[in-house]
Order: sequence, then structure tokens, then C-alpha cells
Amino acid sequence: MLFVLLWTRKPAIEEVANRAFAPFSPVILICCPPMAFQPIPLSRKPLPFDHPEWIFELKYDGFRSLAIIEHGRCQLISRNGHPFASFSALAESISDSLTNRRAIIDGEICSLDRRGRPQFKNLLFHRGNPPCFFAFDLLTFDGKDLQNERLIDRKQELRRLLAKTAPPFPLRYADHVEASGTALFQRVCKMDLEGIVAKHSFGTYVTEQGADNVVQDQEPALFADGRSGGII
Repeated sequence: MLFVLLWTRKPAIEEVANRAFAPFSPVILICCPPMAFQPIPLSRKPLPFDHPEWIFELKYDGFRSLAIIEHGRCQLISRNGHPFASFSALAESISDSLTNRRAIIDGEICSLDRRGRPQFKNLLFHRGNPPCFFAFDLLTFDGKDLQNERLIDRKQELRRLLAKTAPPFPLRYADHVEASGTALFQRVCKMDLEGIVAKHSFGTYVTEQGADNVVQDQEPALFADGRSGGII
């Protein structure tokens, strides 16, 4: 299966950060309405494709999360806006890797097997290797809002940031290939991985309010299910 991904709703990043670090501002915790971090929903497309203005990433089989790093702490927030309390050790490792930094990173919590393949059941039942965080987008960094920057520029900044982290690397950069989505998809099918994600290289992370009161993202993306052969 191949899908187009579009945001349906996304809160202001600052409001999610305020909820994550509520102990520093209890009034905000009381006054803020419930917010939810929504990943890009999926729309169907028939086949993978190649295009010079698109990049293609692996689809990681795990929990989508925002990593919010501030005040020497890291909080992992779910798509519903709730802290991942069961991954507190991972959050602590991330904060230790990015000391004296402030950032909001979009990514996926995963558990890898011996071959480096994500295993969702191991993650769900907390078995196997310790979880890690695959980072594929950088929303803010040291007080600078990057949401209006091009995706390819945000990923370059993210790569530079994670290059400075120390072992055992709880934060892992989610790399990509440019233009050649079809070849990547064929490899994913052979390896029986979950799929691929395609994103426009120049896409921003900015949402806009439409007439129907639905917030939509300006960064279209695609998801191809490698386990179904790519065709519905």
C-alpha cells in the first residue's frame, strides 16, 4: 500500500512543551486545554515513485513521539499529548546526550533486534534491547523555531546536532535517500520491513487554519506498506 500523509490537527509546539515541563509552570498545566500531537494521517496512492524534489525514509515500527529537551531534562510525548512514563530511562539518556541544549525533535521510539530491525512487540512488552529514538525532524533548536524552514534544511540541522551526541547513542538520525523511492521500496519489501515514508524536500512544518476549522500541514508525505507488496 502507498499512502499520502497529511496533518489533520497539530497543537502549537510551545503549548506541547509547556505541558511536558508542567512542574516548572503549574499554572500552565492547570489552564491549558488538553492538546494532542497528531502525526500525519494516511491517504492512499497506488505505487511508489521517483522524484528529484522528494526524499524517502524508512517507516519505523514503534511509537511516534516528540522529544522535548529543556532545562536539562527530556520528556517524550505521545501523539495524544501524554508523557511516555514507561520510557523514562530513554528520556534520561537523551537528555544526557544533549546537555545544555533546548530542542523539540519529532521521531519514533523503537526497539531493535540483533539485526537492527525494529520489533514492535519487544517495544510493547519491554523486552530485548533497550529502546532508542529515531529522529527524523527538528522543530525547534536553542530557542529558534525551525517550522518555517525547508525540510531538507531541518534535517541537515538535526544531523549536525546528533553528530555531537556520545555513545551509546539513544538518539539516532533517521537517514533518507533522495529522489529514488522505487528502489528503496523494493528493498523494504525484500527485507519485510514496515514500509517507507516520502516527504517533499522543501516542505515546511507549518500548519494553517482553514475555513472548516481543520489544521492541515503543508508538508505532504507518503507511506508505502512493504509487507503488502505496495499495491492495494
